[in-house]
Amino acid sequence: MNGPELNGPWCQPLYQEKAAGLILYGRALGLSHGEAEDVLQETFLALLQLPAKPEDPAHYCVRTFRNRALNYRRGVWRRLAREWESARWFERGSAQDEAEKEAMRQLSALPSEQREVIVLKIWNGMTFEAIGRFFGVSPNTVAGRYRYGINKLKFSMKGNVYGRDEPVGETVAILDAPPPFA
Repeated sequence: MNGPELNGPWCQPLYQEKAAGLILYGRALGLSHGEAEDVLQETFLALLQLPAKPEDPAHYCVRTFRNRALNYRRGVWRRLAREWESARWFERGSAQDEAEKEAMRQLSALPSEQREVIVLKIWNGMTFEAIGRFFGVSPNTVAGRYRYGINKLKFSMKGNVYGRDEPVGETVAILDAPPPFA
């Protein structure tokens, strides 16, 4: 049996689990939707050609995707298309409201380290520890990037309501503390 036949059984569930999140991550890295799909395909073709399953397939997959996405961005001709596409960082849907458009604009304005951590944490479900291993930094550094990025988003979106009972930025009074555990 050759490599792709051996790797097929573990790659398919990994693809089903990670594909949508990796495309969004590619968008956070500055790729168009089509470019992110191309990089996703290249990533899984490379995974299928590995001689054996990696120790941590999900981490290896995201790391491989990031490396390929960054290499893809370096192309001179692609730079022009990417700059034109940057005005449409996320693909617009007809049901998109103004608050969502503003949130996407604010997310794209964050420093890349904070934007990447937020996308990996929220849309890819990675832990701070896993993201730290991914970038080669401590989980505390990752948590700080996440916290600073989220705070910037909250501050920039002040006055908008996102699944909360109170608008962001207003003080919330806690009337009673929960009883201690016995």
